[in-house]
Amino acid sequence: MDLSGQRELLPHYLAVAAVASTAAVLARSAGGNWVALVSVLVVVLSYPTVVRALNVAPEAWEQR
Repeated sequence: MDLSGQRELLPHYLAVAAVASTAAVLARSAGGNWVALVSVLVVVLSYPTVVRALNVAPEAWEQR
């Protein structure tokens, strides 16, 4: 098991969980469950693209 790779990914897992949770809470208070679901999907699916654009993507995401 490669622990260094997991340690490198942990901050990204925590960040996407925090941003998705915040988006869900804000969207749910504004529009309901369906809006919250859509906002979480947008955050989760766009996170890798944004992280790569900011050049902070972990090496585990690099294509081999």
